[in-house]
Amino acid sequence: MPWESFLNQTLPSALLIGLRIGAMMSIAPFFGGEGLSLRSKAAFTVALTVVLLPVHPPQAVPVTIGGWLQAIAGETILGLALALAMHLVFEAARLAGQVMGFQLGYSLVNIIDPQTAVDTPVMSVFSYTLALLIFLQFNVHHWMLRGLAHSYDVVAPGQAVVTLASTTALLHGAVGMWVAGVQIAAPVVAATLTIDFLLAFLARASPQLPVLPVGMAVKALTGFTVLWIVVGSWPHHFERYFAAALRFGEHLQALAH
Repeated sequence: MPWESFLNQTLPSALLIGLRIGAMMSIAPFFGGEGLSLRSKAAFTVALTVVLLPVHPPQAVPVTIGGWLQAIAGETILGLALALAMHLVFEAARLAGQVMGFQLGYSLVNIIDPQTAVDTPVMSVFSYTLALLIFLQFNVHHWMLRGLAHSYDVVAPGQAVVTLASTTALLHGAVGMWVAGVQIAAPVVAATLTIDFLLAFLARASPQLPVLPVGMAVKALTGFTVLWIVVGSWPHHFERYFAAALRFGEHLQALAH
């Protein structure tokens, strides 16, 4: 019977492929945002599964409950890891925005982030949105899909496993997120700290000067001027970060089998 053949062969194979795709699409930048409905995400996951199934059929389908549980866990975690590799770049942008906002006096100014629907500092939303625009401008989302398709050549469907090396690599990736965030915010932080030191020196030298009311305006103006200057170099920096994230995803794939 055609339906029996579909249920016994095609559906289990499609499930193994769809697990990795669905896990990646759930948190991947742009694909996993709140701007896309759950129906759109599900339809896109099914469409990718249909496209990739004839190209990357599973070498073997688990026949026991234990085998299925292991395959489900491995595919889900690998898909999440591939998305997290790129998501770390955007978290670095959020971190940079939060640090800059604190220095510019905007740490308490919050708005709803349209990508996550969470109350977020305004400078974090600014840096995240700019990073997302650069992400789309460079077609990095296309490269993510290419990397996802290539992952089935490296790790066959149902063969992904979680190793200590892959867990350690993810922790190192989180450290890289902090470093990237500090690098993005460094010019603004350096400029505003310089203004703080100068204002502290003036207040010490001439206590009668109105340093406090004037200082905040001078500090904010200097910080935004520096931000306006350095933001032109952000596409170059984020291009490097996105490329490093793609390479990091490939490294995670190599550790998952």
